[in-house]
Amino acid sequence: MAVYFDHAATTPLRPEARDAWLAAVEVVGNASSVHGPGQDARRILEQAREDVAGALDCDPIEVVFTSGGTESINLALKGLWWSRPAGHDAVVLPDGEHHATMDAVEWLSASERAVVRPVALTPDGAVPVDAFTAALPGAALATALVANNEVGTVSDAAGLTRAAAEGEVPLHLDAVGAAGSIDVRFSAWRGPGAARTGLVALSVSGHKVGAPVGTGALVVSRHATLSPLLHGGGQQRGLRSGTPDVAGASAFAAALQASVRGRDAEAARLGILRRRLLDGIRAAVPAAELLGDEDRRLPGNVHVHLPGAAGETLLFLLDQEGVAVSTGSACQAGIAEPSHVVRAMGRDERAARSVLRLTMGRTSTEVDVERLLAALPAAYARAVAAGAR
Repeated sequence: MAVYFDHAATTPLRPEARDAWLAAVEVVGNASSVHGPGQDARRILEQAREDVAGALDCDPIEVVFTSGGTESINLALKGLWWSRPAGHDAVVLPDGEHHATMDAVEWLSASERAVVRPVALTPDGAVPVDAFTAALPGAALATALVANNEVGTVSDAAGLTRAAAEGEVPLHLDAVGAAGSIDVRFSAWRGPGAARTGLVALSVSGHKVGAPVGTGALVVSRHATLSPLLHGGGQQRGLRSGTPDVAGASAFAAALQASVRGRDAEAARLGILRRRLLDGIRAAVPAAELLGDEDRRLPGNVHVHLPGAAGETLLFLLDQEGVAVSTGSACQAGIAEPSHVVRAMGRDERAARSVLRLTMGRTSTEVDVERLLAALPAAYARAVAAGAR
């Protein structure tokens, strides 16, 4: 069986999610129907909405179920853009965001004439609050990652939301990589009072927390003004039309709840494994360098620069030994290009091509770590030799 170090791309299905899906899929009824079977489905859907709200610290009415992170991000960014006040034409976009965000903003720039205001990352991959604040005046909207999906650095979400509120700019936070791993607090970050600016939207994805692929949600403040991507039956506050996936919502809620319940203990366990993995890498490859903040990072993330070895070569060689790793976001799989996140942290293209993202999850063990460490020295030596030809 392969050793799996790519939990940031997708993590195994949780038993709780599987059981919830199987139970819900047996209920025959459209949740928008008024007859008995339809109302049975409606009860499951609304219970899932309440469970997700409890896990993310928001009101149930603010939970809009989607097909995952990409749809949630697109709904947030395009929806906020289309409902912006007249004369506001700028989007605040930190460097190093996920491609779902980058590509959506690129589309807004090309098709809607949005003016992009970039924000440079710190050398450890965080979004700096001061620079973010300076880019906000008069913007139509702003967006930022809670935790970088490649290097795992956790930014100051509370500081970013305060800046957006004080600047009266609506803010979307991408919590796809953070939810279930760190405490995500929509209402606490947003602060008291009703407002259409500050933190108004937060995206999450099911398959990152052990739910089926194709599930997720966008938290949308009850006070926000957001135009929908889809039009039809007006389900989910009119923000996402279409027959709700009741079983998917139930499975997503179960997985998210399970990940939140065990979050602190799991973070401590993964922290121990991370230290063992990092120490072993440094012993095997003394030139190896951890990228991202060593302390303020996702608990299962080890992102390393391995000088002289192409990341894609290392990935292939380790895969041959039954060890699955990543060079970056799986959404860019098959494209041999330098990590845009590493470049955004101020590193050169050579460094951006010589990185591995090793991410662990609830099924990761000490045996997995030892297997990777056993395979790494030979793989690294071969990758360096291949690059020297």
